Amino acid sequence: MDPASRAAELRAELERHNYLYHVLDSPEIDDSTYDRLFHELLALETADPSLKTPDSPTQRVGAPPVSRFPTYRHKMPMLSLDNAFSEKTLRAFDDRVRRGLGGVEEVEYFVELKFDGASLSLTYLDGVLQVATTRGDGTTGEQVTPNARTVGGIPYVTQQKMTGEVEVRGEVVMFKSAFEALNKERAAHGEQVLANPRNAAAGGLRQLDSRLTAKRKLRFFAYGLGAGPRLGSSQSETLAKLRELGFAVHEEAHVVRGVSGLLDFINDTQARRAALPFLIDGVVIKVNDFDLQENLGFTARGPRWAIAYKFPAEQVFTRLNRIFSQVGRTGAVTPVADLEPVQVAGVTVTRATLHNYEDLARKDVREGDLVIVQRAGDVIPEVVGPVLDKRVGDPPRPQEPTHCPECGTALARRASEVVPRCPNKQCPAQVAAKIRHFVTRKAMDIEGLGEKLIDRFLETGLLTDVASIYRLKDHRDTLINMERLGDQSVDNLLVGIEESKTRPLPRLLFGLGIRGVGDKGAQEIVQELRTLEAIRSADYATFLAIPNVGPATAAELQEWFEEPDNQRLIDEMLSLGVAPTEAEGPVSDLFAGQTFVFTGKLEKMAREDAEELVGKLGGRSSSSVSKQTSFVVAGPGAGSKLAKAEQLGVKVLTEDEFLQMLPNSPPPSEGEGVRE
Repeated sequence: MDPASRAAELRAELERHNYLYHVLDSPEIDDSTYDRLFHELLALETADPSLKTPDSPTQRVGAPPVSRFPTYRHKMPMLSLDNAFSEKTLRAFDDRVRRGLGGVEEVEYFVELKFDGASLSLTYLDGVLQVATTRGDGTTGEQVTPNARTVGGIPYVTQQKMTGEVEVRGEVVMFKSAFEALNKERAAHGEQVLANPRNAAAGGLRQLDSRLTAKRKLRFFAYGLGAGPRLGSSQSETLAKLRELGFAVHEEAHVVRGVSGLLDFINDTQARRAALPFLIDGVVIKVNDFDLQENLGFTARGPRWAIAYKFPAEQVFTRLNRIFSQVGRTGAVTPVADLEPVQVAGVTVTRATLHNYEDLARKDVREGDLVIVQRAGDVIPEVVGPVLDKRVGDPPRPQEPTHCPECGTALARRASEVVPRCPNKQCPAQVAAKIRHFVTRKAMDIEGLGEKLIDRFLETGLLTDVASIYRLKDHRDTLINMERLGDQSVDNLLVGIEESKTRPLPRLLFGLGIRGVGDKGAQEIVQELRTLEAIRSADYATFLAIPNVGPATAAELQEWFEEPDNQRLIDEMLSLGVAPTEAEGPVSDLFAGQTFVFTGKLEKMAREDAEELVGKLGGRSSSSVSKQTSFVVAGPGAGSKLAKAEQLGVKVLTEDEFLQMLPNSPPPSEGEGVRE
């Protein structure tokens, strides 16, 4: 047989075995036989590169690194689901669904495992993978297509022909066995072990070098569709079709009837949770029939026809060895438990929060106690309390510190707070925490400047505050000569720092770490005041006049910007080239003094475009309805915001009525509607 024919035969055979393994879970050959066939194909393609095709199984090993991930606007937002934590909440959901469907006695639901991984959206054109995108903020994600090609359960070309553009959505997970093997390998090479399979999956999808993604042996499970035509009349038919097309669909997904069927599935799944080969944190429940889903519609938060039932945080017992104090970026001093290592919900936990010293005293937790540990929301480890009948003797109660454990400064506490704070702004722990916060994704998003590297730069004096990040370019030679750093990694870091200089102003404001100012609050402040100069010169009354900024946050903002050291910090960053993208001023005063709230699905423009348009016409948009709201623009699926508008007597507009208010210039081009 000639090489071309043999290569084609091997490609077909390997893809069939991939489908049997990842989708049908019924492999016909062992790993060694698969590896032999794979390497035979690889040898043929290496000898004659013209034999290599984009859909070849050999392309799943990854491609050369990229410098960054381009962003991608989802054609249909990746929505969040409401949560249920109890049988009572679940029954209330079922009652609402039945009432919404005219009082039917029993509903057919489709139930699925709620995978604890990373969401992924796959766009196919005529059955060929075009774009793979992370969830991001639900509206815009990052294109990770080369990485997605390395993930098991994702076909590059579907098993059956598809016509047109179809968006397939699902979850990428890392099996526990693969996670343990990866951490064992990392430890053997002196690398930092990864925290848990969820982080390993999410981090694997965001590797700039897809060959590193391939090493994580990630798996994909489809759970539905985004934009594009239906593949059936129900969720069950759709997933059956996706399975035929070559997508992995977990076998546990199936149809049940009524709330009794839901409870049986939930109880059975929870009992077997620990034995599953991957992490889950609950189950997802959807009305099975698509027409019924359409009848139920959407609320302001998400679909009325679906809910996520979250399992209680898994609790375990372990020994508390030591209680120590930790200093945060705002100077807050809180107690932390140093534990005997223990597995909680698939993660090895060695430290857990004790919240504050008042809570610590209330729980009466002491060093040496056998304690109950859980992961709050399956994320943050916390100490629930001690097992008192296992306490040995009468160990001393931990005492709240009077001085900062890092710098020795006397602690202070406001009358309204339970947490003491270190007032020394130069406290090493605060400086480090501020820098770590400044570089996070929601802030200045400086990739490559991780916690360990920040600590090393602080130790050597290369970093002293957030402004000093922008001086690292002057120390390139020093950086290159540091252990585990080299030309390429240093240059990538410096490029990331340079790119951060023009991040949008809300990111910089959030990155400054002002108490009470979250990422959403920063956006609203910028929307109102528009420029950095206006923000830094504003007073208490100006901040308080901003919708959703309360007295406490207004006071924190005034205090922060009145501090001369903080003003010097901003001046220094500006002198080093930081030039945040500021909000554009209005081009008209048509909507001056008016506030709009958009809710439900917009058919003729994306919500972000509508909100931006309001700003350009002198008005403002808000995420909440109040007496100060001028108009609520409500589309299909409008829920609680519409109800509140009617309660408060706020004028409600349809999308067409809103468009009629615009000047004669044509509105933005039609785009995909956005569901809340």
